[in-house]
Amino acid sequence: MRAIEIRDLSFAYEGSERPALDRVNLGVERGEFVVIAGPSGCGKSTLIKAINGLIPSFYGGSYKGEVWIEGHNPAKEQPHELFKIVGTVFQEPDTQLLTFSVERELAFPLENSGVSRSEMKELVEDALKRFGLYSLRHRSPSELSGGEQQRVAIAAALISKPSVLLLDEPTSSLDPRAAAEVLSMVRDLNRSGMTVVISEHRLSLLLPFAHKLVVMNQGGIVDQGPPSEVILRMANRELVEVPDAVAAYLGLKELGVRFGRVPMDAHQFLDEVRSNAALMR
Repeated sequence: MRAIEIRDLSFAYEGSERPALDRVNLGVERGEFVVIAGPSGCGKSTLIKAINGLIPSFYGGSYKGEVWIEGHNPAKEQPHELFKIVGTVFQEPDTQLLTFSVERELAFPLENSGVSRSEMKELVEDALKRFGLYSLRHRSPSELSGGEQQRVAIAAALISKPSVLLLDEPTSSLDPRAAAEVLSMVRDLNRSGMTVVISEHRLSLLLPFAHKLVVMNQGGIVDQGPPSEVILRMANRELVEVPDAVAAYLGLKELGVRFGRVPMDAHQFLDEVRSNAALMR
């Protein structure tokens, strides 16, 4: 069984004539790291909401097709019933943080799910240590930096130890350094076995370790597959950010330089340049 299976999913928000999602089909294997990219308004956020059940539970409209996540149909279950299966992190962390301390923020979703106090204490302590938040436990989330807030939001989303993590442009409000730190944490979670689906525009920070790149436009998926293959097909379509390393690779390719692989970031690009230099000696 796949972690996520989406079949012919279409959805139009109430009052809208244009579908936000148009016959989307997508499979995500367990332990896979999937990046969803595309221009603003292409349907990325709507797809995330359909996977975690916010659509159709909290957003009215026309819904067709099927979504399955770890054998559950989120269209027929309330989001809180999926608490132990999927965690979600949104764009603006301060809109997701509701209490007056980091410790309380981690306990809040557990309280809403009826977890016993003894288990709650154990899970909170584990999360504080696991996500490097112990020294911040008594701080108000509103006093934290954007990167720290996003780390708290991820810890809260994963407090029940779900197997799937969804992130909707989690670095959109972060500076480059904080964004790199947050995405490094997400990469480590995936390496530990967690299934990750993330919508993001900073592809140069993600593609080096992503398993699949999904490109959306006007509510539909226009391409999907291994990142190195999809990014080349998208290079001239202006739907996604093409990493500088890929642009440089394409420029050198026109000059007759051949690399052994398509470099996704500066480190991979320099490795390929050194390899070519060694072969030319």
